[in-house]
Amino acid sequence: MKGGNGLNHDVDDAAAASPETRKHVLTPPAPRPRKKVTKELLRKLPKTDLHCHLDGSLRLVTILELAHQQKVKLPVGADTAEGLAKAIHLGERCKDLPEYLKAFDITCSVLQTEEALERTAYELACDAAAENVWHLEVRYAPILHTRRGLSLTRINDAVLRGLRRASREHQITTGVILCGIRNMDPRDSYRLAELAVAFKGRGVVAFDLAGGERGNPAKDHTKAFELIRENNMNTTVHAGEAYGPASIKQALHDCGAHRIGHGTRLSEDGDLLKYVTDRRIPLEICLLSNVQTSVVDDLARHPLRLYFDLGVRVSLNTDNRLITDTTVTDELWRAHVDLGFTLEELKILLVQGFKSAFLPYREKRELLQRVNDTLAELTGSLPKGAVLAREVDIDEELREAFTPVDPSDTDRV
Repeated sequence: MKGGNGLNHDVDDAAAASPETRKHVLTPPAPRPRKKVTKELLRKLPKTDLHCHLDGSLRLVTILELAHQQKVKLPVGADTAEGLAKAIHLGERCKDLPEYLKAFDITCSVLQTEEALERTAYELACDAAAENVWHLEVRYAPILHTRRGLSLTRINDAVLRGLRRASREHQITTGVILCGIRNMDPRDSYRLAELAVAFKGRGVVAFDLAGGERGNPAKDHTKAFELIRENNMNTTVHAGEAYGPASIKQALHDCGAHRIGHGTRLSEDGDLLKYVTDRRIPLEICLLSNVQTSVVDDLARHPLRLYFDLGVRVSLNTDNRLITDTTVTDELWRAHVDLGFTLEELKILLVQGFKSAFLPYREKRELLQRVNDTLAELTGSLPKGAVLAREVDIDEELREAFTPVDPSDTDRV
């Protein structure tokens, strides 16, 4: 006799059914044990690094070797690894962004030859690949490497050679973002925009504006961005790092930025925050760099947590691997330890990084499918919102009626 209230009717029928009938009953899979977040696990996960400066991401030993080869005089006491680390404030907190940027005087001093540029680009991509960064976007300002007479074209060719060599040797895709500099003549930014256009489809994926924000408005460089937009290229702008939301507004409305570098102070303008969220404009978040430049007082108070909870598209990046002494793995770990990100939330952050990459749509779609596969394999489950057909245990007779969710669609509703 079946349950009098009828609540167990289907269950009783399923239990009494023959094996042939029972195979049509869809039983949910047993819950998988949660993976513990460890640095080792985070290192294995597929990652992006979309905000990474070439001249801030050299190896210490490479600077010393290049200085010796080129007879470049380093600051007093900086002729050893320990002394050099201190001279560039490696991992040390600075009073502000301008103090932080002084380290680039040292790094750029050894990046004035084609050989040095090719070597450092190659080593950077190798270092990224070693922690399972699958896609790396390297940004730099070629005009800072012309002290010994190199042309902008030869400079960029050298960087691209280094990245291509690393791509051949390691499973990593790369792209170059050329930077204008806020405190330089806007005509220099225009020249660099012309260079970006000339290398479109040949390794350069976007144009950026870097440098100190205060007193150097992005709107002064609109001509360069007009040229970029007229040629249907991607743009990203450093904004809202050491200056308020007004800087972000200029990046978006005067320069047409498709991504925002940092955006740390976006939270100060709720209406602009909603605009960025609604239009899925990605923020390139660099946690440890923001602490080092004193943009945030305490990592636990970084607005990344707020942005993520509100549904902003955010990714984690290194900014300057050497000067900030960080990796993408370190950034993810600190998001977990200091901001309470769970493994499932970290997986969403990783996917959002790939979705924010300056890659062609079809290439990005295929890459995201591989990313989802790998995340599921390493963590026991797909990122939230991603479903693959093989994850659903259904009978062949029902398969034609089953339409899986697009595996690259992992945005939260």
